[in-house]
Amino acid sequence: MLRLRIVSPEKVEFDGEVESVLVPGTLGSFEILNDHAPIISSLEKGLVEYAIPREGKRQLVILGGFVEVQKNVVSLCVEKEITEDEEEKDEDQD
Repeated sequence: MLRLRIVSPEKVEFDGEVESVLVPGTLGSFEILNDHAPIISSLEKGLVEYAIPREGKRQLVILGGFVEVQKNVVSLCVEKEITEDEEEKDEDQD
């Protein structure tokens, strides 16, 4: 099992256990599974997909960022694409 933490400038997008993570690396997408070798990589615009045990897959569209994998801990620092719903919430709070 992997521990995944996805952080954007706005908030912690996800923090929990997952079975796998698929990220859009600069040189192509790659999947991170249990006991993956340590790595640091840049990410480009694309889809992050992660599988939560007993819940299925979730997806997050990102504009770019970085991923670090070490000892079954996957840390993503991403710039998230803003949806129309999120823009409306931001405008309502102003």
